[in-house]
Amino acid sequence: MSRRRPPAARRGAAVNACCRLDWRSRGICSRDAGVLLRENLKTLRHTILREDAVFEKVWTKSSRSPIAYGYGRIYFENYRCCYTSLQARPRLLYELPKRARSEKIEDVLICTCPLDQPGQRSSLLALTADNWLYRLCQDTGGQLQRVCLSAQHKFRYLGWDVPQERFYIKSIQHKPGRQGNNRDGTVLYLATFLAFPLKLVGVLEISSAAFGKTVVDAILSQGVLAVSHSSSCVKLYSFESILDTFRTQELVLGEPCTWNAARCVVGEPPLGIPVNIKVDAPPLALFEVNYLDNYIDCGVQIGGHPWHYIYAPKNKKHRGSYHVCSLRSGHLAKNGVQDMNCRSLESDWIYFHPDDSGRIIHVGPSTINVLKILNDGGGDAQSEVALDFAIKAPRTQNDASAVTVTSSGRTVRRRVQQLDDDPEQETFKSVEYEDELDLLAVVDITHVEEEGKANVRLHDNQNGALMKTVPLLESWDVTSSQDLFFDRDTIVHIEQEKNSNFCCHVYKIRSMHAEDQ
Repeated sequence: MSRRRPPAARRGAAVNACCRLDWRSRGICSRDAGVLLRENLKTLRHTILREDAVFEKVWTKSSRSPIAYGYGRIYFENYRCCYTSLQARPRLLYELPKRARSEKIEDVLICTCPLDQPGQRSSLLALTADNWLYRLCQDTGGQLQRVCLSAQHKFRYLGWDVPQERFYIKSIQHKPGRQGNNRDGTVLYLATFLAFPLKLVGVLEISSAAFGKTVVDAILSQGVLAVSHSSSCVKLYSFESILDTFRTQELVLGEPCTWNAARCVVGEPPLGIPVNIKVDAPPLALFEVNYLDNYIDCGVQIGGHPWHYIYAPKNKKHRGSYHVCSLRSGHLAKNGVQDMNCRSLESDWIYFHPDDSGRIIHVGPSTINVLKILNDGGGDAQSEVALDFAIKAPRTQNDASAVTVTSSGRTVRRRVQQLDDDPEQETFKSVEYEDELDLLAVVDITHVEEEGKANVRLHDNQNGALMKTVPLLESWDVTSSQDLFFDRDTIVHIEQEKNSNFCCHVYKIRSMHAEDQ
């Protein structure tokens, strides 16, 4: 006997939270975990956006060291102390033993368990100063696994290649030919692993002999090796092709291997993991482009449907603008030159939307443009960049303020125009995407009596409509480091104070109507 949906749901009518909770208790619309989760998130979104629901500050904690946040966890003292923010008030989840300075944690990745692998556990991947990679339980901090990386190469940075699937560990960079231990022109090393389960892919050597004398840096992203050059050029290579061509042997963690005629165990001291991906000939570059140095992260960004790339051109004619081009043909898209035409101390920024819609977010001091890529013809037809929607700061027209009339009737005209990010005007400082609620959290700042007042504006991700405004109680200093995270029913604000300490503020949703009852 099939289970029928309630009449209101069948008609597509709006349903309040009480009905959804009643259906869930009776097992309606809950045939699988995915459907149940979507229903729960619809209920949560509806609750958060109610007029009588407010965000109130429930917790504040200071620290002398930087504070980090991710997936409902707040980390203090260089990831030694972990607090969970999933409850009504954050509470201590675990506290790791103190480490010597030579064993401190250098970098971490939060590794969430895939739904299709229930036997795995969510973990914290931690890289320590003494070249060990630890996999720690996300809930208890207990050690699940550890790997010795190398006794020769200093590894310092962690990054995702394919998020929650494959990650890499990058060593410090060397300048070829200037150091006694670097006569072979090696610039850096990339150690690559699969996340679930933890499995070694290989250690790749980036050298000037293989990638060019001007190579300075390299990262992995979505299966692509991006190599940056001092000439402000970035070249992209297929990582899978490099593996197939230049991997000398497959290595398995914990198993013996031969390295320089010596026997060792992979991932164990004293040798750690040998270099097994040694590029001895220039590989074929898939793509290369010149960009304006220090104007856009990693020189070039790739995304969109179909594939496009964004970069800042080097020529003076287009300085201050971004170009959106087809990755297949390299041609500039129609309306592909994106320029905010703003006068500001800080430059605008642009990136592909993290919701995988293929759209682009372009953020300026007073405007946020969400752009979409159109390509109706398909194939080699020229694509077009069009405005999907724009979010504007509610500013008043102050052109007349450039002219002032004194008490004697004399007209005084200001020669310097007001900047678009002037402290006296409302200015956008941050944009966060909450994927589960499909909301954009936009931070806008206005200075009142020499103090920055911040509001978190919640906009619908599909049309940009303003759904709710949340005022932050603490001030926002635009001259210091500020981070804001919007995670379901929680807002986390981490700031660096004037005394160089750090402070974490946590806001939680509260229903005024429920409290009155």
